[in-house]
Amino acid sequence: MDIPRGFTIRESSHRIHNPLTDDQLAVLGRALHLTPGTRILDLACGSGEMLCTWAREHQVTGTGVDLSTVFLAKAHERAAELGVADQVAFVHGDASGYVTDEPVDVAACIGATWIGDGVPGTVELLRRSVRPGGLLLVGHPYWRILPPDQETVAGCYATSVDEYRTLPELLEEFGQLGCDVVEMVLADQQGWDRYIAAQWLNIRRWLDANPDDELAPEMRAELTTAPARHARYQREHLGWGVFALLDR
Repeated sequence: MDIPRGFTIRESSHRIHNPLTDDQLAVLGRALHLTPGTRILDLACGSGEMLCTWAREHQVTGTGVDLSTVFLAKAHERAAELGVADQVAFVHGDASGYVTDEPVDVAACIGATWIGDGVPGTVELLRRSVRPGGLLLVGHPYWRILPPDQETVAGCYATSVDEYRTLPELLEEFGQLGCDVVEMVLADQQGWDRYIAAQWLNIRRWLDANPDDELAPEMRAELTTAPARHARYQREHLGWGVFALLDR
């Protein structure tokens, strides 16, 4: 049980597997007023950067769950590097069915709402692990600018314009789900560039080292078109943010 290799090739050098920068991730931790001993669940945690850095900076504890054995290995390395291995744990498994035995203070899914088949299902899944009055953190895309045509929609890796909402509509959706939005940190174009453009170098280095791999033609085709696609579509039209929610 693992994720497709293409993901680990693209993001092999990434510590954060979304468009937040290191500084924005730190801003989010400070904005939540985390206190020592806060217990966090991070579903689809990737390489564990959020848990590890917050454990160091705010003395939180937590558990991350992810399908990728490659990313989880990096998470364990990062925890050891930052000296927080006794504060965080990482579980290899399907985050879509993971619920904690004991309620946590913060339940997060930062950029992987497919584990709940969308925002409503993800919010409901997180609710199953969080204590009364605890925070939910959801990372999700939204339309910065509504795409003018289906070509732009596809260029943003969406199937239809209805797949995402505008930012006001997304905030309203959280309210319709019975949540108050109490904080948010939004990615900017620099964050998108650092997340997406870093993938191109990862792909090129992998191609240079693995020219005969069965995935090489697919990855070569992606590298050929990805830079212009990002500049033409994603960078202009697609936003992304992390939203802190409290149940009403």
